Amino acid sequence: MARDGAVALDYLFCTGEYFGKGGILPQVVLLDLKLPKIEGLEVLRQLRADERTKLLPVVILTSSNEEQDRLTGYELGANSYVRKPVDFTEFIHAVNQLGLYWLVLNERPPARRP
Repeated sequence: MARDGAVALDYLFCTGEYFGKGGILPQVVLLDLKLPKIEGLEVLRQLRADERTKLLPVVILTSSNEEQDRLTGYELGANSYVRKPVDFTEFIHAVNQLGLYWLVLNERPPARRP
């Protein structure tokens, strides 16, 4: 889990403190819109602009109920937009359901051939 948008991008692109480490992409990104340093929509914009992460599933998981946030998220290529439940128990249940769908049921795009 990244503490802000800059760390998330460093992790996903193996830059900054993650330079030369790993390089294995997660199966899905749960992205909050209200991240410190680099906001979530900019993180999404950069993910979709890079060939390595263009097809990486991104679920916006946020407290925002703004129609414009939802519209912009989908325009930038989010795969899903989920409002965070306020209650912690409901939040945990929602995250578990998201994990079940994206990690077990969802079929990822096939790997690109060189």
